[in-house]
Amino acid sequence: MPRKCDLCDNKANHHAVEIITGPKIEKHLCDEHAAEQGLAIKSSHAPVHELLTNFVKIHSGVPQVESDETCDECGLAFSEFRETSLLGCPQCYEAFEKLLEPLLERAHDGELHHLGKVPSRFGGGEQRQAQLMRMRQRLTDAVAAEDYELAARMRDEINKFEKGDG
Repeated sequence: MPRKCDLCDNKANHHAVEIITGPKIEKHLCDEHAAEQGLAIKSSHAPVHELLTNFVKIHSGVPQVESDETCDECGLAFSEFRETSLLGCPQCYEAFEKLLEPLLERAHDGELHHLGKVPSRFGGGEQRQAQLMRMRQRLTDAVAAEDYELAARMRDEINKFEKGDG
């Protein structure tokens, strides 16, 4: 038996599952209600980048900001960026800094700068990574000073540290 739309008695042609920080939410919608919620794809030949852009717009949780600001360097308008999700040049980051902040915070879990990921073998997180960077710098300095005994010890310590023994 075909499923019915969650919002009316028509046949559900669109099925979506959302899991955002809690229980799984299933949606079963007819063509009309799916289009209202942005789930229906009107063209079967839409480019992939367009599909992804529309998906991000719908699910970003960031309110639509209308701005007529443009980048002085390349002339890109912020409204064009909202349509394509592509900046025109490196100076666009500065030109649209305040408008991009909510997007960057969402992408970086509340941060405005990319911090990178710490490999799982470095269970201690940022402190462990900082210690490893200091050790590597000492190794580089020892090699530059031609102190090969210290360099060899540092190399061994780094290897031991990376294996989780340190």
